[in-house]
Amino acid sequence: MMILIKLGGSVITDKTRYRTFNSEVVGRLCHEIKESGKDVVIVHGAGSFGHVLAKEHDINSGFKNREQVPAVAQICYDVRELSSMVVSELISAGIPSVSVPTGSCFVMDNRELIFDNGEPVRRFRDLGIVPVLFGDVVTDRSLGFAICSGDQIMEKLAELFDPEMVVFVSDIDGLYDKNPKTERDAMLYDEVDSGILKEVSTKHDVDDVTGGVRAKMEAMLRMCSDNRDCVLVNGNAEGRLLDLLRGEKVVCTTAKGGIL
Repeated sequence: MMILIKLGGSVITDKTRYRTFNSEVVGRLCHEIKESGKDVVIVHGAGSFGHVLAKEHDINSGFKNREQVPAVAQICYDVRELSSMVVSELISAGIPSVSVPTGSCFVMDNRELIFDNGEPVRRFRDLGIVPVLFGDVVTDRSLGFAICSGDQIMEKLAELFDPEMVVFVSDIDGLYDKNPKTERDAMLYDEVDSGILKEVSTKHDVDDVTGGVRAKMEAMLRMCSDNRDCVLVNGNAEGRLLDLLRGEKVVCTTAKGGIL
């Protein structure tokens, strides 16, 4: 069975600094995935390779003026370069991988990803090559263009492949009742359902044009089932992803019960 993994932009980049790649962390995470021996499909966020310019030029509002066009082209270039860096680390770790640009394979309609042909992704897997998709600017039938988040891609891939586990790798231990980066008394939730999520504060230190932690947890709840765990785990904690993939108990947050 396959495990679907998202490497969050907050882990693979410094989201506060434009085009800053955390190569050491990504390399370690790739080796942990390899050491686990698990069959995986990987999605990664855009981080500072996408969010900085996307926010500056209001890309997620869709086409407003011609001044946005150079920014769209630059973002697409940047996130493809980021994906090449991630794939390079995967290959170095012994995981044959290929980048599959979301914006080159799929379209959106009013920010809804149209993932009606998964054949390119499936065929890479059949060959034993790990497909790597990523947050991207995608042409939109209604808006001209829009941002497709890595979390949206994860939901579509979960439908396509029915993985045994879904893992979101972030820069925090899991979901807290408050922002753990600013509140010392923040409490970590071991498990989260839709009722708990409604009560959680959603303040963030860094602007995120794709919705932040709350949107991530909502996506996780939609993806979980009686037979599938969706887990948020800290990729900055060395060995934690490996232990999770091996089935060991780790510090994390698990989504339960779906969206009510």
